Amino acid sequence: MSPSAPAPAASRPTALVTGATAGIGHEFARVLAADGHDLVLVARDRARLEDVAGALGAEHGVAVEVLVADLTVREQLRSVEDRLADRERPVDLLVNNAGFGLKERFGDNDVEAEQALLDVLVTAVMRLSHAALGAMSERGSGGIINVSSVAAFLPRGTYAAAKAWVNSFSIWAAAEYAPRGVTVTALCPGFTRTEFHERMDVAPGTGMFWLDVRRLVADALADHARGRALSVPSPQYKVAVSLARVVPARALQRLQSIGRR
Repeated sequence: MSPSAPAPAASRPTALVTGATAGIGHEFARVLAADGHDLVLVARDRARLEDVAGALGAEHGVAVEVLVADLTVREQLRSVEDRLADRERPVDLLVNNAGFGLKERFGDNDVEAEQALLDVLVTAVMRLSHAALGAMSERGSGGIINVSSVAAFLPRGTYAAAKAWVNSFSIWAAAEYAPRGVTVTALCPGFTRTEFHERMDVAPGTGMFWLDVRRLVADALADHARGRALSVPSPQYKVAVSLARVVPARALQRLQSIGRR
């Protein structure tokens, strides 16, 4: 736990956020802290994680615990599972946000890099959700937000395939666990102005399809509070998703190949 953070208050809910030091994950952590949640923040970079934890704890007067974990390493992933399964220190909201992106096409990437992508985007989401759902369904309350992508609706390699799994799993879990008091939401953002694209050497844009991270997270939390299984932010992406559902996959692939040749 951050040494500068106050002791947890029994009346405050607790949220666990993966990938919490930057981008969408950091914004979730900031908003939830401002709303009175104690936090458990998960990321690989200890120094950055402790900086974020100290700042949020000091600014919002909440307790902030840090878990340093690389979600591609099973032993480290298990430490996060154990925290979620801890009945003595319940987690009320899990935000599965940790991201992973590869710039090259599938055949040009090292297969171990592709495996790491699936470890973070699918295996970690499954295992952390499993741990959280067990504890939450016993209590009869709780929530999970799985950060997916509008790419889930497009034929775009293993990243899109992984996000399609997240959507399918989340929609099923939402129906399965709602009678037990647990709300599950898949958040499907499009391009968002964060560090994610910068880390892939892709410059963020400024057009209508680039979203503001603060509005994105606010809308996602509102959809989750309404019990929605799927949250697609902004009118433009709602239209894009609707079109993607009716346009044949082969036609979508041809459209996406424009400009790549």
